[in-house]
Amino acid sequence: SCSYGPGRYDPAYEQGGQDYPLGFVRWTEQRNFEAILQQLSSGMLQVDELISDTFPIEKADAAYRMLTDEPSKMALLLTYPEQVPLKKTIIIKSAQAKTAPSGKVVAGLIGAGNFAKLTLLPAIKGASIRLKTVADINGVSGTHAAKKFGFEQASNDYKEILNDPEINTVFITTRHDLHARMVIEALQTGKHVHVEKPLCLSQDQLKEIKQVYAEHSSKQLFVGFNRRFSPHAQKMQELLKVRSTPLMMTCVINAGAIPADVWIQDDAVGGGRIIGEGCHWLDLMSYWAGQPITSVSATMMGRVSGVDVASDKMSLTVSLADGSVGTLHYFANGHKSYPKETMEVFCDGKILRLDNFRKLKGFGWNNFNKMNLWGQDKGH
Repeated sequence: SCSYGPGRYDPAYEQGGQDYPLGFVRWTEQRNFEAILQQLSSGMLQVDELISDTFPIEKADAAYRMLTDEPSKMALLLTYPEQVPLKKTIIIKSAQAKTAPSGKVVAGLIGAGNFAKLTLLPAIKGASIRLKTVADINGVSGTHAAKKFGFEQASNDYKEILNDPEINTVFITTRHDLHARMVIEALQTGKHVHVEKPLCLSQDQLKEIKQVYAEHSSKQLFVGFNRRFSPHAQKMQELLKVRSTPLMMTCVINAGAIPADVWIQDDAVGGGRIIGEGCHWLDLMSYWAGQPITSVSATMMGRVSGVDVASDKMSLTVSLADGSVGTLHYFANGHKSYPKETMEVFCDGKILRLDNFRKLKGFGWNNFNKMNLWGQDKGH
């Protein structure tokens, strides 16, 4: 039993549209609503006598106070004007908003979730760019982010950003299933694009993106593989430039458990954790080798009793164009006291070991011993 009936809190039902068969579940959340609406429409369900007062929507705060302060009030009715002009965008009166010189970045952000608010926006807040519009389907979240980080306006429609001729750069930080479509639309409207990983979830989407990008090749399309920009990763790449033989690389990722019903575990929405997050270290190994990946093989934990998700406990081995080999161990069944990211590179009788983007240790290098930072820097 759930608040509105079976289906409530089930993302496959409420968001994915997977109905419960009538023969098994007679009264689902949807069918409960339909039955009530039908009875109201036919007059079989009478509610007029429950309503003691009517308030226009502009005085909704007074209505709620009445419900709180007067226990005898059972139901109040809120009325709306017949025609309400819908505002998709609101102007933020922000002292931090600033106009960039001609030719500079004028930015719009699509998706004001935790990553954008906790990582991306703090990283770009001090840059010499004009922060114009935040778009998020949750108007409150978008408006809060716009005010906090100095954007000029907030909207609940991302196409307000795409259709704005002033905005020349779009940051996309939505859920993964929206990335491909929004990248394509942004390129088609003449914007530069920074999209968080992954770029897309399927080969068909990738093919379409490549085709559209070829038609708009004057625009920059950047995927948020930040780790290659960390000070440690760049130091490693500098040291490895002078190698004479291929690399052998290992990345051990203590990813931590995420419940099976979280969106990133949904192949259609998040792509699963390998596509959704594991791509970071595949990109990093390609960066160190300076070569593209040419082949991949993967093995995941067996689907046995007690394992809700097997696809986030996986080992992948990749071959690169110069003969280098990389192995990614992505494990969600470890302990949080162990470092999340441990990476090693073997080459020419020498070794580099990177611990959690805090400590880099060299073994066998004549001109390098170690590089430690006071804090973690993943390259954002």
